[in-house]
This record gives sequence, structure tokens and C-alpha cells, in this order.
Amino acid sequence: MGLPRYHEGYGAGLAQVAESNKSVVEVRRARRMGLRRNVANMAVLPDEQVDAALPSLNGWERADGVLRRKIKFPAFLDGIDAVRRVAEHAEAKDHHPDIDIRWRTVTFVLVTHSAGGITQNDIDMARDIDGIIGV
Repeated sequence: MGLPRYHEGYGAGLAQVAESNKSVVEVRRARRMGLRRNVANMAVLPDEQVDAALPSLNGWERADGVLRRKIKFPAFLDGIDAVRRVAEHAEAKDHHPDIDIRWRTVTFVLVTHSAGGITQNDIDMARDIDGIIGV
């Protein structure tokens, strides 16, 4: 009996747990620690530094301690496709935006919860999302 293949990484993570006799939490933590090599990217940025980065970001705003961008797509499925592409990239980077889908409007929200604010990782992910979305 094989593992479910909801997501490529999901099945691989379960297989890794089964082979290592570690808990899912331990495996995920080890995977995250391997991806987060640059601790400097985890420091909360001062508002001035975030504001200085905003002009280089397409449509992002700083509000309520987060970076936020709303995008209205031509059709519902265009938004869903964009979310899928962003989700794949976020999974690979182990830095996940909050995503809200309202028909053709998708809102991406970035904040590093573990650091307690906006970090360089959030600025970088906003740029990545801009590149992935292309609008």
C-alpha cells in the first residue's frame, strides 16, 4: 500500500518519518532548519526599512504589521492557478503566505509569525510572488 500523493512533498515526508522512526513534527523541524540557513533573514525589519522596499514591490502595502497584496484576476481559475504556483514555490522555500481567495480576487499576506513581524524573508517572498504572478 503506497502513501497518498496529495502533494509530492507530503508523501515523501511520510516516507521519511516511517524510515527514521521520528515523529512528523521532528522531521518537519529538521527539514525547516536545513532550509533556514540565514538567520539574519529572520530578524524583524524596522518600518522604515520595509517602507523603503515597498516601491520595488508591485502593489504591496504594509498594514497592521504585515505585507499585503490584492490581485483581481480575469477569471476564478486564473486566480486558483496563481495560488497553486505560489504555493509550490512557498513550499520549496518553507515560507508560506496567508492566502485568501474571494472569487477572482486573491489576497496574499506575508509576515514571519515566528519572528513576530516582517522580515527580509517576507520582502524576498513578495518579490518572488510578483515574479510568479507576473502582474
